[in-house]
Amino acid sequence: MGLNKQKGNMYSWCDYTWNPIRGKCPHQCSYCYMSRFPLKPIRLDEHDLNTTDLGKGNTIFIGSSCDMFAEDVPGEWIRKVFDKLLKYPENTYLFQSKNPERYSRYAAFPFNTIWGTTIETNRESKLTTHAPSVEERRDWISVLEGRKMVSMEPIMDFDIVPVVNMMREIKPEFISIGADSKGHNIPEPSKEKVSQLIEELKKITEVKLKGNLKRITDGPQIH
Repeated sequence: MGLNKQKGNMYSWCDYTWNPIRGKCPHQCSYCYMSRFPLKPIRLDEHDLNTTDLGKGNTIFIGSSCDMFAEDVPGEWIRKVFDKLLKYPENTYLFQSKNPERYSRYAAFPFNTIWGTTIETNRESKLTTHAPSVEERRDWISVLEGRKMVSMEPIMDFDIVPVVNMMREIKPEFISIGADSKGHNIPEPSKEKVSQLIEELKKITEVKLKGNLKRITDGPQIH
């Protein structure tokens, strides 16, 4: 498959996505946008790994379609991906996982790395997922050194003070906020609540708003 040009609802600040590890994500989150596709078992695409030219000067989201740090993903696959990335040191690489504890198990990773995790809410969710809890994600990403980001997508109803305290603890370089865009009927916050959260988060870090958030915020009222 090679590099995929960033498009649609993906991060606008990334140039490409690349998924050498692909297939049905072990976390099986019920609101995942990939759930609408018929997916094969998770696998490492050796041909893609060996033939893709990652170029230079690019920001590439590695593993955008499947959490490559889920516990069921063999460590050897992850090491092979890292070995590939190390051959292209002039790029910046984004990883995003709901199992950030696993980040700390690898010493040989690209220098220009942004470590990410997803925190949709501070509340306990009744939606189906096999991923670690939000509290576990917070704890492990907090102790990680280096560049970090947090994705609040799909944002779910939350309590402002606990969420802001979480972000203070994590110290992300930026926070990306987006809404559910596939009609999964998740509990969502009001636009007033989202506006207040954004203003509070801007006091501690950069906030990036995704286009699909306009469905909640009605666009022009949020700046």
